[in-house]
Amino acid sequence: MADVAQLPVLSRKPDGASSRARGRTGALVDGIDYGPLAEWLGFHLRMAQIASFQAFAREVGEVDLPPGRFALLTLIGRNPGISQTVLSRAAGRDKSTLTPALRDLKKRGLIVCERRARDRRSYHLSLTPAGVEMLRRLTQCAARHERNLDRTVGARDRQTLLRILRKIMSELG
Repeated sequence: MADVAQLPVLSRKPDGASSRARGRTGALVDGIDYGPLAEWLGFHLRMAQIASFQAFAREVGEVDLPPGRFALLTLIGRNPGISQTVLSRAAGRDKSTLTPALRDLKKRGLIVCERRARDRRSYHLSLTPAGVEMLRRLTQCAARHERNLDRTVGARDRQTLLRILRKIMSELG
């Protein structure tokens, strides 16, 4: 591993950055030496994800359900009876993060987990009536969030960004 002192110094400010520090997580802070992170796509993907998740949280307000849980509810709602294994692959989660998330959704009364008849180690996942209602409410919030993202990205660049993100997922996943 390279010694930190040997890494190149890249304290370039992002285009359009103001001279004052930003208070929100997910935005680069002026005056901080980000080193090679300033130009690394992976770092900016993560920072964009943080900013998007925070904006989603502001949109849903008092519901207190993170975007990852919303994604799980959506996948379960659109695929009633989905197995945990298939859900794990579809959501890009491993068992160590999926299990606590499902436990939380079950505790909140939003999903039911029924053992499969043929394989007692596997479960069918479905939404409860409360889960259906929560998904409806969150989908409305998510639609507003998407409109905000569309304004940020721009209609012309939306399909290009989606294509690039899908390519990253496909080739690195």
